[in-house]
Amino acid sequence: MADKIKLLLAEDEAALGQIIKESLETRDFEVTLCANGEVAFSKYTSARPEVLVLDVMMPKKDGFTLAKEIRAIDDTIPIIFLTAKSQTSDVVEGFSIGGNDYLKKPFSMEELIVRIHNLIDRTKTQKTSETLIIGAFTFDFPKQQLRFKEEAVIQLTHRESHLLFHLIKNKNQVLDRSLILNKLWGTDDFFTARSMDVFISKLRKKLKKDERLQIINVRGFGYKLTD
Repeated sequence: MADKIKLLLAEDEAALGQIIKESLETRDFEVTLCANGEVAFSKYTSARPEVLVLDVMMPKKDGFTLAKEIRAIDDTIPIIFLTAKSQTSDVVEGFSIGGNDYLKKPFSMEELIVRIHNLIDRTKTQKTSETLIIGAFTFDFPKQQLRFKEEAVIQLTHRESHLLFHLIKNKNQVLDRSLILNKLWGTDDFFTARSMDVFISKLRKKLKKDERLQIINVRGFGYKLTD
């Protein structure tokens, strides 16, 4: 059991939840299944999962609300949303409140498992020690913190941190839009592209204190961080 990945699954459709649970347990996951957001939050504090898979539409407490509450105390645990929604605004909201990925129902178990492993690997990379300097900013990647000179620390989200990390690593070069979408979001469809635009706008606002720094939109290719 020690080698199993601990996963918390919140899904109010009993039959679907049981299918997902049993499928994951045959692939070396230890799954805690919850039927609503309130139970899931309680189980999160006791089960100490390594990854969360949350249905968006649940009774008592929906997946977005649950994710917000968990993000307030844990800014690194990977969160995947399961949703029947297809509106761009809903997908963007999910990423904005700290979600790392999403899957639209119906989905294949193989795709879910690949996405879970990708997120866990990404989280392990984030925990490696690396502090980067960009302009007048110091960026502590593992802690997801950005500091301008001696001012107060700016806390970034998981997604903002990874996007800024790749922009800095490719400074003064074009960061290919499709490649970064697939790397960080797992897909380069319309919804994730819109979501990335939102995060780019947020990073621009956070970096504006150093007028030398710019995130340039290279139309048709991607983004470039220049100093």
